[in-house]
Amino acid sequence: MAFEKVLKGGTVVNHDGAGIRDVAIEGGKIAAIGENLDGAEVIDCAGLHVFPGCIDTQVHFREPGNEHKEDLESGSRGAVLGGITAVFEMPNTKPSTSNREALEDKLSRAARMHCDHAFYVGATTDNADKLAELEMLPGVCGVKIFMGASTGNLLVPDDEGLRAALSSGRRRVAVHSEDEDTMVANARLVREGDVHSHYEVRSVEAAVKSTTRLLKIARETGRRVHVLHVTTADELPLLAANKDICSCEVLPQHLTFAAPEAYDRLGSKAQMNPPIRTAEHREALWKYLNMGLFDVVGSDHAPHTLEEKAKPYPLSPSGMPGVQTLVPVMLDHVAKGRLTLQRFVDLTSAGAQRLFNLRNKGRLAIGYDADITVCDLKRKVTLTDEMMANKSGWTPFHGMEVEGFPVGTIIRGQTVMWEGEVVTEGTGKPVEFQETIRPAS
Repeated sequence: MAFEKVLKGGTVVNHDGAGIRDVAIEGGKIAAIGENLDGAEVIDCAGLHVFPGCIDTQVHFREPGNEHKEDLESGSRGAVLGGITAVFEMPNTKPSTSNREALEDKLSRAARMHCDHAFYVGATTDNADKLAELEMLPGVCGVKIFMGASTGNLLVPDDEGLRAALSSGRRRVAVHSEDEDTMVANARLVREGDVHSHYEVRSVEAAVKSTTRLLKIARETGRRVHVLHVTTADELPLLAANKDICSCEVLPQHLTFAAPEAYDRLGSKAQMNPPIRTAEHREALWKYLNMGLFDVVGSDHAPHTLEEKAKPYPLSPSGMPGVQTLVPVMLDHVAKGRLTLQRFVDLTSAGAQRLFNLRNKGRLAIGYDADITVCDLKRKVTLTDEMMANKSGWTPFHGMEVEGFPVGTIIRGQTVMWEGEVVTEGTGKPVEFQETIRPAS
C-alpha cells in the first residue's frame, strides 16, 4: 500500500535504537516504520538522521506586553527553523498568565504560531486557591513558580506561599529556584557597570538554599516538582537524592559557556537568571547529565533587544534567545562526544513525554503524532545573528561553528520547515496531556 507521505532511507533514532528505516505518515500519525515503504509523497532522507520531534519545555515569547522584542509568531518561527516541533511557554508576560482570562487570550493569540504549544499558569501570592482548576484547562502544561524574582512580576518568595501553591492541584510544578532573601541581601555585591558581579549576586548559596526549601516542602505536600535551569554543582546531589518527587532541566547555555570568559566576551549578552557560572559548575552539570540526572534540556529562550542589553549592569535585563539554537548546539556536543544520540533524544523529546504525560507526542512510534525533526549530523554551520528569527536579532552563540544541523521540521505530518525555509505557516495547535483528558463530547 502507498501511504500519504514517507520519509525514505534516513537513520531513524528512536526506542528501537538507530538504523536506516523508512517512516510512513497517514492522517498526521506515524503509520509504519520499516523498509521499502511507498508513499504518494516521498521525502529523501538518505544521509540524514530522523528524530522524534524535539520539544522545548521552556520558552518566553513575550506576548502580550513586550512584543517589541518577541511575539508568539516570531518565537515559533525561530522554533521550527531550529527543528523544534512544540514549545511550553512561560507566564511572565504583561499581564501575567495567572488566570483563566489571560490564558484564553494567549491561546487565541497562539492561532498564528507555527509549532504546537502549551502554556504555563503562573503562581502568585493570591491565586493559590485557583491553581488546581487552572492547571486542568486545555492548553496548560502546568504551574510555574518563581521563588526568586526574574523578568516580570511573578514571585512566591516565602515558605507559606510556596506551601499553598504546592498544595493546590496535582500536576508537576515547574520552579525557578533562587532564594529571594539571599539575592536581596547580596545586592550590596553589585558593581555598577560590571556584569561579572551578576553571578555573585545570584550566588550558589541562593540556588542551594532555594532548592533545599523547595524539596522539603514538595515532600511535605506530596507534590511533584520540576527544577528549571539548574546551574550549581552543589544542587546536584540534592536533586539526585530526591528523584522520586523531583525532575530537573539543564540548558545548552550552562553546558557551553563558563564565567568569567563568557562575560569577558559577551558582556551583558551573557547575563541570564540563574547565571552562567564558573567552569567547575559546568563540568559538574556534564558529569551528572551523563549519569542520567537531567530529564530535559530546554532553551529558556528569553530575548531582549540589543539596546536593552547595552544598558550598564545592573540596568541590563537578564535573558537571551535560544529556541532556534537548542538543537544545533546540543548536536554539536554529540559530535564532540559529550553525549550520545540516544541521550539527545531522551533530553529533547522522551523526557518531556515522560514528565508531562504528553498525549500522542514525544515518541517516534506507530500511532503517535508524526512530529519529526530531520537533521544532517555532518553539516557544519557557523551560527550568526543574521540567521536568527527572533525580533531582537541576535544569539549568544554568534560565530560558533556547530557540527549537526536541523534540515526539516514535520509537525503532525505537515512539513513546516525544510532547508531553512518555513514552508507551511500558522499550523500550530495546543498540546494535549494525559492528565487533562476529558470525556468525548
